[in-house]
Amino acid sequence: MQENNNQEVMWPKLVANKLFRIPSGNQCFVADFPITDNLVDTASSNIVSHNHKHIHKYKLFASTWNVGGVQPSDDLDLDDWLDTRNNSYDIYVLGFQEVVPLKAKNILGAEKSKVSSKWNSLIRTTLNKTLSDPSHEEPKLGEKQKVYPYENDKSSSLRKAKDYRCIVSRHMVGIFLTVWIGSNLAQYILHTSVSCIGCGILGCLGNKGSVSVRFCLHGTSFCIVCCHLASGGKEGDEVRRNSDAMEIFSRTTFPRGSESLDLPQKILDHDRIIMLGDLNYRISLPEDATRSLVAQKEWNKLLEKDQLLAEVSEGRTFKGWQEGSITFSPTYKYYPNSSEYYGCLQGKKGEKKRAPAWCDRIIWYGKGLKQNQYDRSETNLSDHRPVRAIFTVEVLDERAPSPSKSLILSNRLECIESCIDLLSADEGLSSANS
Repeated sequence: MQENNNQEVMWPKLVANKLFRIPSGNQCFVADFPITDNLVDTASSNIVSHNHKHIHKYKLFASTWNVGGVQPSDDLDLDDWLDTRNNSYDIYVLGFQEVVPLKAKNILGAEKSKVSSKWNSLIRTTLNKTLSDPSHEEPKLGEKQKVYPYENDKSSSLRKAKDYRCIVSRHMVGIFLTVWIGSNLAQYILHTSVSCIGCGILGCLGNKGSVSVRFCLHGTSFCIVCCHLASGGKEGDEVRRNSDAMEIFSRTTFPRGSESLDLPQKILDHDRIIMLGDLNYRISLPEDATRSLVAQKEWNKLLEKDQLLAEVSEGRTFKGWQEGSITFSPTYKYYPNSSEYYGCLQGKKGEKKRAPAWCDRIIWYGKGLKQNQYDRSETNLSDHRPVRAIFTVEVLDERAPSPSKSLILSNRLECIESCIDLLSADEGLSSANS
């Protein structure tokens, strides 16, 4: 009874905070371990030396999934979605939308971590399964045991899973962002922070908006933005989506840190930037025409009318951002647990038809990101299909000497070598004279 009274007292304060856009704090997030600001020895990774700088190259898996308010079962299989049977990645960036139904009590009430914790538990279990390499089978009776050298065996990563840790996990109403890394990189993660922006009902509630994460890996800053923009299939609704994006860019901010750090505060200030989510952009065609082209898999004709591509092309939003080529079916809207698009089945009276669209997208900004794959998963839990992207990211090791320092050091070495040569010549001359 006492607990209910406390909730009643707290509810007006919660609503006021949401209405007046009072941030919940940059350090209000969940992680497996405290993040320190101490640098230690270099991690094991692919390292390239370039102009006296050390550049690490890592594989990053990014995915967005609108789960439609459906809670996952305890035995939900995420292997196909996370591509864990055949590959392992250094960094996993996973964004969700509608992890809870977008009802008034969820929008106005206290944030509940039960559902996001369950998703994190499933992700942890999936990522930390021991992977098997089919080429390394147990020997048959009478067959000699084969020996596989650990150091030089390229498939060793498939036989032994990495130990993945959550470096940050944060949700706002239905938007949920969680970032995971191999434990060998945990000690190089610095300055983790979050920023939540609500731009839904009344322009400030969290049924729409973004959860953004900032962290530094070695000497490179990352910003990951998970968002859910304005919905609607009417003409002109794309303008509201553009407006939401502008709000997210203008209002998202991270702590600067000390004067000596001068950390990036705004999204576009970071070195590597990825935005993923249900951006909700539709296809500007009559519904019947859209469905017909989808049935024929005429992706290029559909993409000519894709709102996001059109808005970017006209310079109205996401200027300078990039997206990979779309070669997969529209990801929205399906009947849950079905491969049929909503509105296609007969006998469904009274349902509001929704034309198929590529609502779920992954885009990026800046250098140092190379996209190797862009596709979708066929997991059919909700009315959306997850979209995935695989990147190679370049990360600068901040402990490597800068070009100016290297030049100074090089000049000093040359001077020392010259002095040694002169001294040697003098000694030789003295010996000859004596």
